[in-house]
This record gives sequence, structure tokens and C-alpha cells, in this order.
Amino acid sequence: MPILAHKIRLYPNDKQKTLLAKSCGTSRFAYNWALAEWQRQYEAGEKPNATKLRRDLNAIKKEQFPWMYEVSKCAPQQAIIDLGTAFKRFFKGLAKYPKFKKKFINDSFYLDNLNFRLRKNGKIHLAQIGEVRLGEKLRFEGKLMAATISREANQWYISIQVEVSDKAPLKKTEKVVGVDVGVRQYADSDGMFYEVPRSYRSSERKLRREQQSLSRKVKGSNNRHKQRVKVARCHLRTKNIRQDWLHKLTTDIVRNNQTIGIEDLNVKGMVRNKHLAKSIADASFGEFRRQIEYKSQLYGREVVVVPRFYPSSKLCNGCGTKTKSMPLSVREWKCEKCGVYHHRDTNAAINIRKYAASSAVSACGEFSASVDVTSCNKNKQPQRSRKKTASSTVRRNV
Repeated sequence: MPILAHKIRLYPNDKQKTLLAKSCGTSRFAYNWALAEWQRQYEAGEKPNATKLRRDLNAIKKEQFPWMYEVSKCAPQQAIIDLGTAFKRFFKGLAKYPKFKKKFINDSFYLDNLNFRLRKNGKIHLAQIGEVRLGEKLRFEGKLMAATISREANQWYISIQVEVSDKAPLKKTEKVVGVDVGVRQYADSDGMFYEVPRSYRSSERKLRREQQSLSRKVKGSNNRHKQRVKVARCHLRTKNIRQDWLHKLTTDIVRNNQTIGIEDLNVKGMVRNKHLAKSIADASFGEFRRQIEYKSQLYGREVVVVPRFYPSSKLCNGCGTKTKSMPLSVREWKCEKCGVYHHRDTNAAINIRKYAASSAVSACGEFSASVDVTSCNKNKQPQRSRKKTASSTVRRNV
């Protein structure tokens, strides 16, 4: 059965904020202690592991770290488990060598399902902390598995993992769609444009002022801490705008289409372009694909990934003729063979849809452009595609 997480904002009082901060500090301290001990044992010729480090911490914390008993035992124990996972990923070549954690950076701690309980009065009971008011009700029904409490821009959030019964697949449809992503707008094969909010670009000026003010504050002072929170809130607002847009867009696409064609983009390589890196990161190509894939799997849809070097923008969707050169500055072009005018993004989306449709039917992954010259109108000018925002079609995200 799938496990879904619902992130909800918490509204603790001052005393509870102190306890939450202590829990984060305990988790961070246990992680750093375990990392230092891991390095010491390794240099001494021993073979460290997370299980042994957990036993070692339990043996000494009563005498050396008695303040750990003020918070839930899950916080330090899970931190050491996370360190063991980090080293496993490092040895497999999937991640870098673990680093020591710093205060106020990704502050969080873990609770198992025995250390929190949902109440009917709209609150949640946390071990060693008490009842804390929730910003909204839990969206999913099922068995509560675990929870992670985190702090972002001096605001507290809880991510509750729920084991839900298999979601009923959406009603099947024969509709196939292709989506072409861009730094300013996403285009689909139905002629719709989805304007990218460019949340970072819109907040860049304010963020620059806040960061300049932060650089002038004395390190360690209260004013610097207050200004740091202002910078963090600016980043948080930027992230929330982007995530809201992406969830509404991907939910709309998954609900209305059976087969979805997307491109396999080398985003890591694309952001090395110093002229486009900021815009590419702001458009969130990788997050868009991640959401499309997990929502499609959840609701019984099919995702077809077009190969990375497939010339979707250069192919004429009518006759299949391939144009030799297509710079990014060219937004509209005319096919040399059949004379049809194309909008660059819409044409690419249609070609992606054709590839997805042929792959879904034949299951072979090959594509041959269908030649249909009679359907091409040489005198036809490109129709202006309708603009459509994701928020106008979807009222709530998944």
C-alpha cells in the first residue's frame, strides 16, 4: 500500500516553540556526535555502524547528556539512523560524504507513530511537548506511520506519513497529451499555454535588499537573527508560489489524460548555462517530471518519456520533415516542404504526443512521423493558442 505524506503547519505557543527547538537541537547534536564518533572509530581501525553508535549513546547519555531526556527519544535515535543511511548512500556512490549539521539549517526531528496522536479538536498531541494546534485537518485516511517536524523561516511544520489503501484509479480515457516545458511557459499538444509564475524572478529585488541588510548586521546579534528570518521568509514565499503552481498544473494534466508524454531533459547539464541557469531552475523542470510520475502511478495513468535527443522542436508535426537548425530565438517557423506555420512550443508538444501515442499502442518505443501532406494548409497562418492558467482548472492539489 502506498505511503503518502501531508505537510501541515503547526501553531505552537511560546513554551512549545522552546521544546520544539530543543528537539531539533538534540537531533542535530546526536547526528554530529555520531559523525565524529564514526570518524574516530574508523581512524582507529574499527568498523563503525549506526546500530553500535545508538547503543553507545544510550549508555552514556544519562551521565553526560541528561538534557536529552527533556525531548522524545526518537529525535536522537533517528538522527543516528539517518547518518547510517547517509553513509550507505556515500559508499554506493549516490551521495557525498556526510557533513556536520549547523543550527537553523534544515532543523527537523522525527517521531514514530507511538509519540504523536491526532485529536478531534483540530490539534495533535506530541510526546514531551503537548497538544499543538494544526493549520488544517489531515487530508488522507489510513494508518499513521511516522511524522517529521521541521522549521522553515521560524515557522513550524509537521509532515505526517499515512499508509493509505490503494487509490482507486481515475476513469480511463483515450486522451493522450504531450507537454513541452519552457522557461517562460509550458505548452501542451491541445494548444494550451501555462505561464510559469517565475516566482524567484519576481521576488529577486526584494531578496537582494534583505540580503544586503543581513550582510551589514553584526554576527551573533539579535538583529542579525531577525534579519535572517526575513530572508528565509522571502525564500519560503518563493518556494510556496512555485509548488502551488506545479501541483495544480500536474494534477490537471493527470486527471484529464490517460497517457502523458514528457521529455527526458538533462537538467543538471542545462543549468550550467550561465545565461539560462536561473530561469531554468525557476521553471522547475525536474520537479514537474517528479510530480507527473508519482501522480500517474498513484492514479493509474501512463507516462511515456521521450528520448533526450529526440528532435521534437525541429520536426514538422504534419509531414515529418526535420529542420536542420532551430535556434532558441526562433519561436515560429514555416515548414519548407509542406508550408505549414508552426509555433515552436506547440509543435514540439504535438510531436511528443505522437511519440507517446505510438509508444502506448506498440509498446516498442520507436517513432516514425506520419506523413499527411493533404492535412497541411500552406496558406494557413499559425493560430494563437489559448492561454490557460493551472489555477483556473484545478481547485485543489493532490
